[in-house]
Amino acid sequence: MVPVLAVTFVASTIFTGVSAFGTPTPADAPPTAAPRLKTRILSARRAPELLSRTVAQIRLGEELDAAMTTPTACLTVEDGETAIYGHQADLALTPASTLKMLTGTAALRRLGPDFRFVTEVRADRPVIGGVLDGPLWLVGSGDPLLSTQRYADSFRNQPQVFTSLDTLADRIAGAGITEIRGGIVGDESRFDTVRYLPSWKSVYITDNEIGPLSALIVNDNFAQFRPKKTIATPDPSLHGATVLTDLLRGRGLVVADAGAGATPEGAAAIASVSSPALPDIVGELLRESDNMTAEALTKELGKRYGGGGTWAEGTKVIRETVAEAGLAADNYQAVDGSGLDVSDKVSCTLLMDALDLVGPAGPVADGLAIAGQTGTLSLRFKGNPAEGRLRAKTGSLNNVVGLVGFVRAADDRNLEFALLANALPDRTDSGRALQERVGGILAQYPKAPAVEVLAPR
Repeated sequence: MVPVLAVTFVASTIFTGVSAFGTPTPADAPPTAAPRLKTRILSARRAPELLSRTVAQIRLGEELDAAMTTPTACLTVEDGETAIYGHQADLALTPASTLKMLTGTAALRRLGPDFRFVTEVRADRPVIGGVLDGPLWLVGSGDPLLSTQRYADSFRNQPQVFTSLDTLADRIAGAGITEIRGGIVGDESRFDTVRYLPSWKSVYITDNEIGPLSALIVNDNFAQFRPKKTIATPDPSLHGATVLTDLLRGRGLVVADAGAGATPEGAAAIASVSSPALPDIVGELLRESDNMTAEALTKELGKRYGGGGTWAEGTKVIRETVAEAGLAADNYQAVDGSGLDVSDKVSCTLLMDALDLVGPAGPVADGLAIAGQTGTLSLRFKGNPAEGRLRAKTGSLNNVVGLVGFVRAADDRNLEFALLANALPDRTDSGRALQERVGGILAQYPKAPAVEVLAPR
């Protein structure tokens, strides 16, 4: 931060017309041609703008210093390409769900904006007279948003971005099939079958923070959901096949009971359904902080660009992508894509670099929740100066919070910021108060006398 003495020094040199690094022009210097009138770099005309900006940054630093009292916390703030505040920016901290910023960014860079998951049903024999005398395999593509309309309608935030399993059922019926004698068979072979990381806290499973991972994900792999108690399925492949079976029976098809197994070589596609485009998926990931979407994207990256559809391979690809983008990959340490694991570590510097990479416009920025309006921030920042002006990815675990994104400041400039705080004295209350305090401070920047008030008369 710039001390007040520096402000006085700069102002005095400007108003006297004396160089801060030299001496006045000697009286016997040879005459030169009169220059055209223009504002000099060191000019009283420029002093008000410089003084106002300097005062604003001093006040910002004082207010943020007063807020950042947690020892294990970092905060960086940038105005365009200029850093205007930094506090322990390179400290390695648990990021919670702010890690999803890096997962989503890596997915977009690797898979591209036109990528879509495509879920197919396949058969290894022809349909004769509307009858399939064998099974119809439902082949999991890793699509984390494959859902029934009923499940999508159960969420508080609407509308939901999802891939319609109902549409797939309509297309199967539209293909002229009236009976499936071998039933629907779920195939989850694209990814491994590790459902949860063993290092995750057990409460994530018992409280259904995330369903069991699989390449076949239907309704987040919850067999029961709101308004009743949410219950995870013990067998995702059988669950997905059963849900599709129920939809087909509801459309008048005769379908044998569901099963699970691998699709045989040579089975032909009968019907398919495509997910929304990847920018919409990443937007859903960030706005709703969707753990299942983060982990499915992580395993898909491992399947396509690594050694297989596993967490280890997926996080390896994300780290490589971070490095290839020119970011500080040494500051990325993660075993998952969602940030649920407390061993995950990143720095505010890395998160800020990721923000610089994606910029204030595009699928990542557009997908961020808006304070007081959408996603994970829909009920937050009410009455705060940042309401409607802050777009950010939230993060929250016990004793951990994070907030990363953009704030439209009081003069409508875009500020970028990255905030992480660990080892909080309580589960989340003090962390949420810190998030809202920092957001409010940034939304009121710059606090300084107006240039017109400081201008020479």
